[in-house]
Amino acid sequence: MAASAVDQLEQATMRRVFWRLMPFLIIAYLLCYIDRVNVGFASLQMNRAVGIDPKTYGLGAGIFFVGYFILEVPSNLALARFGARTWIARIMISWGIVSAAFALIGGPTSFLILRFLLGAAEAGFFPGVILYLTYWFPSEYRAKIVGIFMVAIPVAGLIGSPISGAILGLDGVLGLGGWQWIFILEAVPTILLGIGAFVWLTDRPEHADWLRLDQQRWLMTKLEAERQRAPRVEHQSVWRIMTNRTVLMMALVYAGASGASTSLALWMPQLVKSFGLTNFQTGLVNAVPFAIAAVWMVMWGHSSDRSGERVWHNALPLLWMALAMVATFWVTNNLWLTIGLLTLIAAGTYASKGPFWALSSEWLGPAAAAAGLAQINALGNLSSFFFNWMIGWIKDETGSFSLGIMPIAVVSVTGVCCLLVAGWRQPRTTAVRV
Repeated sequence: MAASAVDQLEQATMRRVFWRLMPFLIIAYLLCYIDRVNVGFASLQMNRAVGIDPKTYGLGAGIFFVGYFILEVPSNLALARFGARTWIARIMISWGIVSAAFALIGGPTSFLILRFLLGAAEAGFFPGVILYLTYWFPSEYRAKIVGIFMVAIPVAGLIGSPISGAILGLDGVLGLGGWQWIFILEAVPTILLGIGAFVWLTDRPEHADWLRLDQQRWLMTKLEAERQRAPRVEHQSVWRIMTNRTVLMMALVYAGASGASTSLALWMPQLVKSFGLTNFQTGLVNAVPFAIAAVWMVMWGHSSDRSGERVWHNALPLLWMALAMVATFWVTNNLWLTIGLLTLIAAGTYASKGPFWALSSEWLGPAAAAAGLAQINALGNLSSFFFNWMIGWIKDETGSFSLGIMPIAVVSVTGVCCLLVAGWRQPRTTAVRV
């Protein structure tokens, strides 16, 4: 087949795969993140209504990641065994039901229990999708594809912030608080989309009757050739993969980025509200950093794929994120300077994610991907338990949000140093033809 014909076949195949899978997965992750962090806006009413203090709120914000950590690897192994369509649908329906149950919170104990159960229900969704994308997209596409998928995180803040702020205005309707309506109304789309996953998703290319035969053959051949490459982490037992030095190092790198993104989502509404804004104004202003970060995230992932460079595309955003965190000490009384630094923090944490997961999947290889990706995500997100608990404790004791996020800055810089040491000989991947 002539080179130009092969190029045309590749472009047609990847375009078809993209438009079949990515819109559904992006919307699913958008709902996932809204349901995970909408407690940040609900807290503007909920904490006073049911008696939750900053320390308890910080513990609840973080305890989500304990349940998430416990079931993350088993859930990803189950996805590899039972298929993405069935398992992703199961995860979405489960977390949607638990999220709706938050409307029944009556005090600190039920708040903590439901946050733990929400993490357990959601466990495996994100690393499962990252694994699923390796079944469909060759390595040279993955940083941009993962970046596009993960743009759902800042978009969740962009869309969810004003929507949640507006829903708070339903306070008293049918005898429910505005914070209760947030959980109910934002859980329903998740359950419905979870049911739709049974119909729409396809497990692997060989099962895709929506691809032409030549497209199936090209994609399967391309992906099989990649599986023959020698990865940094060879096929081993699940336990040895989970304790592999590269896997643990990448989990440390991810801890800083994960801690920053979850802390922004869970604490920023309270920080913005403290400048004297209404709930709706808080929602609009809170959306600004996420809007800018969403655009930058896609551009940064595209840059990584075009250049084939992964390590520095992950390190640089984490470095400017840490510097912006330190700078927040000097702008505490100015709303728009604070928003500017929060935008830099958001852009840093989100821009790093596409190159990070592309690099992780390349270093792990197909045999170790299910357990390895889940372990990286589980350990990286477990750090958010400690980070959010510490922010709540430090904020309650000192009143300083800036001091509360300093542990995240320290872990981010430490992770960057480890990444640069491990990756200084990392070869560039083949850049995408454009």
